[in-house]
Order: sequence, then structure tokens, then C-alpha cells
Amino acid sequence: MKSLRILIIEDELVTAHDIRETLEKAGHKVTDIARNLPAALTSARINPPDLALIDIHLEHATDDGIDIAQRLLTQHTLPIIFLTGHSEQPTIARAQQTRPAAYLLKPFRHKELAIQIELAYYNYQATQTHSVDPFLSDNLYLPVDQGKGYVKIKKRDVLYLQADRAYVEVHLIHEEQKQVFSMNLGYISQFFTSTNFYNLSRSLLVNLDFVERIDKSQFYVQGRKQPVPFPENNHKLFLQQFAIIKTPPKRDSLTIKFS
Repeated sequence: MKSLRILIIEDELVTAHDIRETLEKAGHKVTDIARNLPAALTSARINPPDLALIDIHLEHATDDGIDIAQRLLTQHTLPIIFLTGHSEQPTIARAQQTRPAAYLLKPFRHKELAIQIELAYYNYQATQTHSVDPFLSDNLYLPVDQGKGYVKIKKRDVLYLQADRAYVEVHLIHEEQKQVFSMNLGYISQFFTSTNFYNLSRSLLVNLDFVERIDKSQFYVQGRKQPVPFPENNHKLFLQQFAIIKTPPKRDSLTIKFS
């Protein structure tokens, strides 16, 4: 059995150290115990884990475990295992957006924890081996009809993606009507890794190739008459994504005197 490198994200240190002891006795290595989002992102960057074990309910952190998982997945491809006492359907539905390898409920048996983690890891690896990588693929198939079917989205045809609460709107170059999917923008945006996609705000992911005009607090995309609003304080950073030619400064006219 391979020794796994595991990042624990848990703000109750007694629980975290109990889990650490259990995993180390099973032959695994705990890369770190993180208690919040900044600590988790820093740890994963410096010491990349094979797997992240995340408690959903973090009392002493601004972001919950699902938010942290979504951010982690924008930087790393790795299996996520949620360990939590929350079994409510809305919580599970949010967690499912991150496609976790497992969802383990508290209270848990320490002797079974390592086994469940190992099974989840190898099942995840088997799935990855036999499927197309959505990070590298030119096309995505997004779920419709509550996951009963999938619709094809060509990444190169996306004008922009916009968050609408628990949904994301996908605006395409060849379609007047937007397509709406039941998922988080932070989750889906991780699959748009090419440099032409830019996070203009927490609710907007823009394909820079289709931007036709930029004003102070709105921009226009190819084939659309209606502008797309964005926070004015992001205007300067947005302009930096383009080859801007500024108006040259006016020069005072020279008076030439002849002797």
C-alpha cells in the first residue's frame, strides 16, 4: 500500500492531532494541519499533498471547508475527502460540486479512517486514469436535468461566465440565449486554465479574446449589444490584460522667432 501525503484541514486541534496519529500509524505522512484558507493554500503550494482531508464546519475560519476545497482545486488536481458531522442535503449538495472522492461522517472509527481514505484515493486514481482530463480538454460536458444528462461546451466559444447565486451562466459566441448550470463559478472556472480567461471579479470569468470595448465599469463582448457590468475598482487591473495605446500628452506649440 502506497504511503500517502495527506493535508488535514481542521480547526479543532485535538481532533486534527488524533487524525494525524491515526494516519501516521497506518504508514501515511501528514504534510500539515491547516486551520483556514490562507494556511491551506500556502501549505499545498510549498508541500503538495496527494490528498486533502477537510472538515466542512470550521468554527474559527472565515471560509468553510467546501470553500477551501474549491480554492484548492483551482491550484492543484487532487482528491478531496470531507470529514464532517453535517449530513443535511444542502451541505451535501454544495460538497458534491467539488466532486469529492469521499464524504465521511462523524463520529468515525479511527481504525476504519485510514482504510476509507486509502480506498477513496485509489478509486479516485482509477477514475482519473480512465477518463479525459477536463483541465486539458478543449470541451467540457456540463450536467443538465439534475445530472441525468450532459451538454457540450466548447471552451473557445465561451464569451464569459457569470455567477448567479448557486448557478453559473455560460454565455457563448454563437448562441443568443445563455446556458445556466447548477454549480459554483469558483468550481467551474478551475477548468478554464488558458491565459485568455481572466477572473475579472468573484462573479465574472471573461474570455479576453472576445472583449471589444472597455469602459469604467462595463465592457462589451463580440456579437452582443448589451454591456456587461463589473466593479469599477477592478478597471485598472482589467486594462492591464490588454495592449493599451494611450493618448499621447499634448505638447505646447513652439513659437519660432526669426532674427
